[in-house]
Amino acid sequence: MPLLDTDTWHGRIYSDGWVRASGGTATVRAPATGEEIGQVGVADADDVARASIRAAAAQRAWAATSYTERAAVLRRAGALWEQHAAEVGEWVVRESGSIPPKGGLETSTAAQECYEAATLPSQSLGEIIPSAQPRLSLARRLPVGVVGVISPFNAPLILAIRSVAPALALGNAVVLKPDLRTAVCGGLSIARIFEEAGLPEGLLHVLPGGVATGEALVADPRVRVISFTGSSAAGRKVGEAAARHLKRAHLELGGNSALVVLDDADLDLAVSAGAWGSFLHQGQICMTTGRHLVHESLAERYVTELAAKADHLPVGDPAKEQVALGPIIDEAQRDKIHALVTSSVDAGARLAAGGSYEGLFYRPTVLADVTPTTPAYAQEVFGPVAPVLAFSDLDEAAALAGASEYGLSLGILSRDVMKAMALAERIPSGIVHINDQTVSDEAVAPFGGVGASGTGSRFGGAAANIEAFTETQWLTMQGDITQYPF
Repeated sequence: MPLLDTDTWHGRIYSDGWVRASGGTATVRAPATGEEIGQVGVADADDVARASIRAAAAQRAWAATSYTERAAVLRRAGALWEQHAAEVGEWVVRESGSIPPKGGLETSTAAQECYEAATLPSQSLGEIIPSAQPRLSLARRLPVGVVGVISPFNAPLILAIRSVAPALALGNAVVLKPDLRTAVCGGLSIARIFEEAGLPEGLLHVLPGGVATGEALVADPRVRVISFTGSSAAGRKVGEAAARHLKRAHLELGGNSALVVLDDADLDLAVSAGAWGSFLHQGQICMTTGRHLVHESLAERYVTELAAKADHLPVGDPAKEQVALGPIIDEAQRDKIHALVTSSVDAGARLAAGGSYEGLFYRPTVLADVTPTTPAYAQEVFGPVAPVLAFSDLDEAAALAGASEYGLSLGILSRDVMKAMALAERIPSGIVHINDQTVSDEAVAPFGGVGASGTGSRFGGAAANIEAFTETQWLTMQGDITQYPF
């Protein structure tokens, strides 16, 4: 029986069972064809309030549940992702425009996130600390209560499950608001997996919605932590709203990541890495290589070979043919990409490849002769665009790579790894990959950026997840009541 039976979730949201959404319905469309592939319920502020009330009530019993039981639910969820990988992966392809290998990556990562989260309940969650008084003094970590998760369209499953799984494992309840454009693979699939895994009712609520739904989630007094992944502009608003309500917000935001190609790098491998970093999932990844900084001795050949590779990459419907790039998520995003490309050419950049589209299919694009002020170089494009800028020495490379408001991911390609490490220390970045491109993530690794790329909060790994989804409590115990002077 399919995990995602459209007759089950048609026009509905998941909240303590399948219930009618108050905000109406939204059509789910395949961006490659525009065809309707389903409908989902749209949650409004009343739905958020009802979900948070149920979540807060259910969370207390869940936090008191044996760590072995919580771990077992997460392990079963991991196995179910593997069991239903083909079905969910197909939804990722159709709904988000991913190529099948990227759909497979999302389901395998979802399984791994659940398996890793299953190790969290048995982690040591406190320490004995010294006290000047005759008492036992402890610092312990407790669940925050209800965690709100707001996730985007580009890697809809990964960017939701990496918060949902550890938050649940550590004894919290979760209210998840996925992007309406990918509400099935990025939301309803998660609800169904955990339902099948035996998660008690009331602990996970999936509420597809837009900006108003997210605002209600951030403002809800029962939601104590917000985990947000999205644009820097939206993240600033989420952070401001969370601060007004005195709650923590973990913000994983945009990027304009640099790939630095030093003069001793293997050119063929560098071009391959650069193409993958810029064109994977049509460049719609926060870690996408947005700036190619290439030593002047290699720059001309790099542009020529990267452009040739871009010209030969097939673009089309990933659900029907074998392609390297699928569609842009919607017309608004496509038009933003094209405006940045055309304004860059108008400003003097040379179009070495691409720069055209048919429908939502945008050709992989290479821009040469750019400057630090070229629009497609200076701004996050979130599309398949590779601007190439030459540098003369390491000092210039460090200055150029660091001259960005973003600081998410950095790639440095060189045969001299110690030289690359020394260069990396001069460039602010939450993630650094030496001899690899900028797009990489693992469930066991801390993930996050600095500057406009986020608050420095991290997802991934036991220490980061415990820090993100628990609170610290100081607790003392002594045998007798202290006697005071009055």
